[in-house]
Amino acid sequence: MNTYEDIININYYGSKVYPKMSLYNRSAQFAPFAALTGFDWAIKETARLTTDRIEIDEGLKSIINNELLRIKKEVKQMPLIKVTYFIKDKYKKGGKYVTITDNVKKIDIYNSIIVMVNKLKIKIDDVISLKKF
Repeated sequence: MNTYEDIININYYGSKVYPKMSLYNRSAQFAPFAALTGFDWAIKETARLTTDRIEIDEGLKSIINNELLRIKKEVKQMPLIKVTYFIKDKYKKGGKYVTITDNVKKIDIYNSIIVMVNKLKIKIDDVISLKKF
């Protein structure tokens, strides 16, 4: 078996042709290789989770509609409500549920939207929970 005794103690004087490389440049040689440069967004997007939309039954729809009618009667006082609604994802199937607390500016039954004071428009069909304070 060879123990490299013949070369282990030889002095190394470096290259006469090339200058000595800095530690930073040497370490860059061993950096991880990213074969899919520019695809970071796509990989993160694929890993991002979405939630399926919940189909509400007639009983819950009735409760939400009754609460909306009650709020519509008091809309001039801009009542404070807590609403949970679905936001469809722009890129993937599904979306997410968001809960906000804000004052109602208008309930537009014709267009089926709730307009909040902060100008947010929520589709009534996307609402799964509604509570007036």
